[in-house]
Amino acid sequence: QVQLVESGGGLLQAGGSLRLACTASISIFSINSMGWFRQAPGKQREWVATITSTSSTNYADSVKGRFTISRDNAKNTVYLQMNSLKPEDTAVYYCYANRMVARYWGQGTQVTVSS
Repeated sequence: QVQLVESGGGLLQAGGSLRLACTASISIFSINSMGWFRQAPGKQREWVATITSTSSTNYADSVKGRFTISRDNAKNTVYLQMNSLKPEDTAVYYCYANRMVARYWGQGTQVTVSS
């Protein structure tokens, strides 16, 4: 079992920056990959970014060049640095972890970007 706790959400204006954090209850060395999804009101949950155990990264086209995912193994934490935020980035952001055959989810953190 892996527990994930997200933090860092908030309300800000377009063009601003925000950093989300996701801390795992176990060493992230034992986790195959971690990342973020988001879900806007009335929309399906969509994948945002992934970082693997070897620090390989991938991004959705909608955030490429603006968002950066990183990891701090010593803190068992994955970060999502979000720059040049747009109103369409408004969503609940969920951290996930893939370990063995299971996927675990955090509780979500709200990001609201006003125009």
